[in-house]
Amino acid sequence: MVELASIIDQYFDAFISKYAEKVLPSHLKVISAIQRCRTASSGELYVQCTECEEAQWRPMSCGHRNCPKCQNYEASQWLDRQQAKLLPVEYFMATFTLPYGLRPLVWHAQREIYSAMFACAVSTLKDFGLNPKHLGADIGMTAILHTQNRQLDYHPHLHVIVPGGGIDKRRRQWKRTRGKYLFNEFALAKVFRARLLDALNKAGLSIPKGLPEKWVVDCAHVGQGLPALKYLSRYLYRGVISEKNIISCRDGHVTFRYIESDTGETRYRTMKAEDFLWHVLQHVLPRGFRRVRDYGFLHGNAKALLSLVQLVLRVAIGAHCKRQRPVFKCPKCRAKMTISAFRRPAWMSG
Repeated sequence: MVELASIIDQYFDAFISKYAEKVLPSHLKVISAIQRCRTASSGELYVQCTECEEAQWRPMSCGHRNCPKCQNYEASQWLDRQQAKLLPVEYFMATFTLPYGLRPLVWHAQREIYSAMFACAVSTLKDFGLNPKHLGADIGMTAILHTQNRQLDYHPHLHVIVPGGGIDKRRRQWKRTRGKYLFNEFALAKVFRARLLDALNKAGLSIPKGLPEKWVVDCAHVGQGLPALKYLSRYLYRGVISEKNIISCRDGHVTFRYIESDTGETRYRTMKAEDFLWHVLQHVLPRGFRRVRDYGFLHGNAKALLSLVQLVLRVAIGAHCKRQRPVFKCPKCRAKMTISAFRRPAWMSG
């Protein structure tokens, strides 16, 4: 396994030399966070064993959402919350993809267009759900923004997990979808395209000429939903690549592995180290931008409505126990270690 921090240390100058015109302050903050993660530069905790006399200073993690070493607890917490919302129905995943010709504009207006993607995709699915010809009910959704494909190229798209059913407010009843089919993909794509282009025009953005008339929306049955949520949870935090997938860094080149989506086979990609760093950093989202959002009866403000749906569907609702944070373990006896002091990093002093 090759650490991302070591690649940054070795090839930062080459990276800046080649990509200086593209690098944003947010990219530099990520670089700084990754470099100091789990070093004294992030601060240190003095921990003492509860069983033996072992005591030591332990470096802290940076806590940045793009650091491959951090946020595992947050990702696990998110998955716990989503599992608590699962219903005994069929689940579907709708994927809204932008055409290649639109990507340069997206890169230069990320916050505006990413927000428009959420709004247009969700409103499209909601209206299809309300249509009596399709379902005639209010649906719930969890939407997640990805900006990368498996080869780490810039490829903005939106995954939306949809339970197979909704609430008919007029009749006050739950309506299930029929079989393993949700909505027509081509119809979804047509409406999504029209709404997104309209949103971009209203935002005053200059839409490139020559965009295709047909866009791609995939709407697939994903079984009971949990496998899809587990897959998506990998990319919510901790950046776009796990360090265990970085195979080598030598002679100025980095090789990483990925799973090819069509075949399920392991593939490898090699590129110059400075290009690899750019392929990772270009996926840093605008500050404060939320990558995942819930809608309908899955929204955080609709807990009472969700509870009613779970009651109707006879879901056994147990007490939700918050996941405990990992504890320090004694290197000698493996007992729990408690924190007794904190040492601020030098850059925070004064």
